[in-house]
Amino acid sequence: MHANAGVLTARSGAVRAIATGGLIAGVLDAIFAVVAYVFVLRVFGIVGVLQYIASGLIGHAAFSGGLLTAALGVAIHFFLAFAFAALYYVFSRRVSALREHPVTIGIVYGAAIWLFMDLLVLPLTGTPKFPFNPALFVSFLIDHALFVGLPIALAVARYGGKP
Repeated sequence: MHANAGVLTARSGAVRAIATGGLIAGVLDAIFAVVAYVFVLRVFGIVGVLQYIASGLIGHAAFSGGLLTAALGVAIHFFLAFAFAALYYVFSRRVSALREHPVTIGIVYGAAIWLFMDLLVLPLTGTPKFPFNPALFVSFLIDHALFVGLPIALAVARYGGKP
């Protein structure tokens, strides 16, 4: 019975680390995107930002799908946030530096997520293509470093326990 308690503790630590990191990263990144696209650039409304996310999966039709495709955008956004948190957690079990230096590595991890998504993933999806905007690119790079990678790394360091 004692061995099972250790497994349950490890699982609950993993769930807490991934859930906390993914939720915080998802919320902060969503707030940043809404501020950037709705209030600064005035490209979309709030629903449009969420539909833009959904357009990565279903293309331009997302913009005529109303709240249903906005909800799909929310689901995709948080799926990715939790997936990136889970990925960090899994690698943190094998690479101690990810647990020992969460601020530095979390910032780098978040920036790497943005580069991966913006340069590799988004061009392969149905999202509308905008002209390159250096200020927007750097803003989202900083957003992902501070509001995605950092909270994920800190949550894993805090709740992930020892491997």
